[in-house]
Amino acid sequence: MAEKAPNAGIVRNVSNWINGEIQEAQSDRWADVFDSATGEKCARVVMSSEADVDAALASARAALPGWSGTSVLRRARVMFRLKELIERDRAEIAALITQEHGKVLHDADGSIQRGLEVVEFACGIPHLIKGEYNDQVGSGVDCYSMRQPVGVCVGITPFNFPAMVPLWMFPLAIACGNTFILKPSEKDPGCSLKWAELLAEAGLPPGVFNVVQGDHVAVNSLLNDDRVAAVSFVGSTPVAEHVYKTASTNGKRVQALGGAKNHLVVLPDADMDQAADALVGAGYGSAGERCMAISAIVAVGDAAEPLLDKLLPKIDALKIGSGMDNNNDMGPLITAEHRDKVRSYIDIGEEEGASVVVDGRTHAITDSPGYFLGPTLFDHATADMRVYREEIFGPVLTMVRVDTFDEAIRLINEHEYGNGTAIFTRDGDAAREFAHGIEVGMVGINVPIPVPLAFHSFGGWKRSLFGDMSIYGMEGVRFYTRLKTVTSRWPTGIRSGADFSMPTM
Repeated sequence: MAEKAPNAGIVRNVSNWINGEIQEAQSDRWADVFDSATGEKCARVVMSSEADVDAALASARAALPGWSGTSVLRRARVMFRLKELIERDRAEIAALITQEHGKVLHDADGSIQRGLEVVEFACGIPHLIKGEYNDQVGSGVDCYSMRQPVGVCVGITPFNFPAMVPLWMFPLAIACGNTFILKPSEKDPGCSLKWAELLAEAGLPPGVFNVVQGDHVAVNSLLNDDRVAAVSFVGSTPVAEHVYKTASTNGKRVQALGGAKNHLVVLPDADMDQAADALVGAGYGSAGERCMAISAIVAVGDAAEPLLDKLLPKIDALKIGSGMDNNNDMGPLITAEHRDKVRSYIDIGEEEGASVVVDGRTHAITDSPGYFLGPTLFDHATADMRVYREEIFGPVLTMVRVDTFDEAIRLINEHEYGNGTAIFTRDGDAAREFAHGIEVGMVGINVPIPVPLAFHSFGGWKRSLFGDMSIYGMEGVRFYTRLKTVTSRWPTGIRSGADFSMPTM
């Protein structure tokens, strides 16, 4: 049964959250937000000015001393309460994601779960930021380390995961004692204010978490301001490069996660039903708008034809429509402009000589309102084709045929992106060699989307990650803290008498 979009027919105003409340922006620029399944306007979002950014930075800077000096137990308890509140409002958040982005409700709910796991990880912050201690490194000398907050942190997040990616950033940043400014995508900004409201309800003091809506004006203002200590970014590679170069030049700590072209290698001994199911879900789920989506199939030796035999009926059976209907497998793309861009890549692939086995341009769903495109499958693509080389970020799978396992590894290692990859095989030796030798940051073995759980860390190689640290997990804790090491010696002092009360913090 299909759900109704939240506030259907109502055009909301989405503004900034500064110093613990929604604040009317000083900018007079606004952009429209659309229900991607209907094409109807559902919200207006402010495009913040430099003055709006300054107000958020002032609020975050003023709140920093008090919050960084707050007990780590108190910070952890805010995270525990946030976890409860997200679980309480989970269905509401999923519906908001689906309305603005288009992904099917069950997919939206799954993305909340993957973000919620980072909140759960952040609840353990008293343990995660413990330092090390050495007694008697010298005569009467001890040495110990501690991890302290870096300052005002900024998160710049993409349209494809308006819940999950912010939750990969701000819970750890705040739990570590920093203050945080979120700059969400202007295409689906609704979740950002929900996070602000839930954090306030969880007991977070005003100014510790702020939201600045907007476009490049807000981004560049944040990247160039001396009050910002660290910047986390997830998005396309050209923008990731800009964020990394600008922020690092200005002396900031940066983790900038860029684009991807994720390969799935299928060996002839693979379970072809399992591989086909994996490819359909990983290639067309969320309409391909995932940085970990599989977009390139590498069929080794005799694998191609048996794989196609299993894959084509599964593509044909895909249910496409409004994300509010949980019976559907795939919803629309985010905007009309992005749909047209993806469709143009199908044109390019055909012109380049790849075989169009399934053509999403002719799917019946394209006659519906909204920003729909059917699934597309290319075969006999080559490494010099744009549909193979470039990130399309849509429901397009491109198959390349190679003769040998070594050729498959070489093909992937020569690609400019190194975000995620997977191999499907029954051969443990081949899988082990693949995991060891592949130049990619996240590897799946019979797992198509190898997104690490919250207590590990997420990050690619090559032009998929700029900066030295991956996101969330222990890498995230290190990113949002600075190491301090103390060497101490104490002279003999006067010792106080006994105290029989229960010690408390």
